[in-house]
Amino acid sequence: MSTARQLLRVRVTAKDAETLRTLLREARPDVGGRPRQGEDGTCSIEAYASPDEAEALEREGVSVTIVEDATATGRARQAEVGEGDRFAPDDAVPRGLALKVKDA
Repeated sequence: MSTARQLLRVRVTAKDAETLRTLLREARPDVGGRPRQGEDGTCSIEAYASPDEAEALEREGVSVTIVEDATATGRARQAEVGEGDRFAPDDAVPRGLALKVKDA
């Protein structure tokens, strides 16, 4: 059982740039990228937060939209990674502390 907390990638949208700056100064979320300004004057930025942190970011003039479950995406990407060293020669002798086990 994993003890890792769930991490979400969220889009934080504020009614204006000053509201977003105030939020970022107070809450200090882990942001990714730069803020973007919409045609309607809103400002948004993507951030990484736990579900509780994401909920705490919402306030008057600020909305939070879940983009993806970053924890699940990360686990899916890790499952794509192969085992072993594909660059090692076939007759390579393992080094270091380990148990010698015969493959079945």
